[in-house]
Amino acid sequence: MMRIGVLGGGAWGTALAQVAAHGGREVLLWAREPEVVEAINRDHLNPLFLNDIPLSTSIVATTDPGRMRDLDALLVVVPAQHVAAILSATPVGTTPLVLCAKGIEAGTRRLVGEVARTAHPAAPIAVLSGPTFAHEVARGLPTAVTLACEDDDLRGALMERLAAPHFRPYASSDVTGAEIGGAVKNVLAIGCGVVEGAGLGQNARAALIARGFAEMTRFGLARGARAETLAGLSGLGDLVLTCSSTSSRNFSLGVGLGRGEIAATLLADRRTVAEGAFTAPVLRQAAADAGVDMPVTEAVCRLLEGAPAAQVVGDLLARPLRDEGR
Repeated sequence: MMRIGVLGGGAWGTALAQVAAHGGREVLLWAREPEVVEAINRDHLNPLFLNDIPLSTSIVATTDPGRMRDLDALLVVVPAQHVAAILSATPVGTTPLVLCAKGIEAGTRRLVGEVARTAHPAAPIAVLSGPTFAHEVARGLPTAVTLACEDDDLRGALMERLAAPHFRPYASSDVTGAEIGGAVKNVLAIGCGVVEGAGLGQNARAALIARGFAEMTRFGLARGARAETLAGLSGLGDLVLTCSSTSSRNFSLGVGLGRGEIAATLLADRRTVAEGAFTAPVLRQAAADAGVDMPVTEAVCRLLEGAPAAQVVGDLLARPLRDEGR
């Protein structure tokens, strides 16, 4: 049986550990917070990030990344901006890395897969992404995700190991597409939250989702992704979920911005990370480098920089008329 480790004791890492522990299979989870490790090992709970959900007794937690040595696969579920640091402290070698973080590294503009390949060039890479709220996955509610990996045998083994009656992975070989969908949707979810917070209505939200998806597709194709991946679970599916619920950290950040609150204050008050706030300015620059027009992404950047929502939305609506396909 494939032995699984999980790097990251937040809500999503804990939920994936719960999935991997289905049927009593042992899972080793690394968390930065000693109180999380203690609570998981003693009480089989993670009250800091996933309160009131009983966890499998076969999940064992540790604060020592050295214990991740010699496992058969590692699920990397730390925030995108911390992946490089965590992987550099973790003995990986040729252990496959399943990347579950969604974002683009600030400063370098690297996707998480590029970060992982730099840290551990010999480790095979897979990406797990899709429309998922951690608390629903941990409770065993029905969920479908994309599991992307270029190695057919490894992809099949990972799918068999992670599949559960309530958790269904779909196969893809398009690692880049799965990563880009997950990164871009975080930015667009902030925009949809602004629509909600500013009371702009459901018409505006639907329009933003559709035009945002067009941006995701343009950027993804420019970076070598496949259109069908972007239209699947890890792209459009994840976009729809995170653009419609305050359970999304990025959407709820946007709601605050739409109400006139300050981005720095909203981000400082959070225990969990709204990845879209870090990804937006990096995505804006990456799109400019690729010659891709992304006006919704530009609008989200302006909102994060403090521009009033009414002004930003007005500027979007005042853009020159054009074909929908552009």
